[in-house]
Amino acid sequence: MYVLIVEDDALMGEGIQAGLTALGIQAEWVMNAGGAETAMATASFDAVILDLGLPDEDGMHLLSRWRERGNNLPVLILTARDAVPDRVSGLQAGADDYMSKPFDLTELAARLHSLSRRAAGRATQTIQHGSLQFDPATLQVSLNNKPLNLSRREITVLETLLQQPGRVVTAAQLQDRLYGWTEGIESNAVAVHIHNLRRKLGDDWIETVRGMGYRLGAVNEPG
Repeated sequence: MYVLIVEDDALMGEGIQAGLTALGIQAEWVMNAGGAETAMATASFDAVILDLGLPDEDGMHLLSRWRERGNNLPVLILTARDAVPDRVSGLQAGADDYMSKPFDLTELAARLHSLSRRAAGRATQTIQHGSLQFDPATLQVSLNNKPLNLSRREITVLETLLQQPGRVVTAAQLQDRLYGWTEGIESNAVAVHIHNLRRKLGDDWIETVRGMGYRLGAVNEPG
């Protein structure tokens, strides 16, 4: 899962980013509405955590503008404004969920997973592709009902592909999910993780689309 955090408080923003990363959720953090607009234009996120008290624009206005543009990305408002009218206004502006500060980090992660599940139209938390199953909350992967021992990076690659079955995911998109904006990476890092996944899953599970990227194999292909 790849999340954008829009939070002007440095201690809060860094804490949320570090906490979500420890729970297996890749997150980027920006401190204002301008940074959020830039981030949304340059990366593909699964959800947004939005504070309302931003220094350059009220978060409610930012959210309304996104919705007016037709951007349906799940947005969870996380703010110190906890009055009922504030909650109602946030939901009416287009928020998918609303949490007030202080908050529990594990609850925040659970709500993000729930938003992702609903956005994908899944009735259950588990993502399934044929005999391959993945639980985003526990980061458990199984094949033919047998658990697989995958690294955190391998899980991130697999989750990204599972979220877009049949679609090509570019190497650049996978790099964003794996390393974010700040980490230095080797030029062949994505290819290495793909190779390791094929070794553990079987070659047919992940297809290379030459010149474009990668996608999951058809359900009836892998053996």
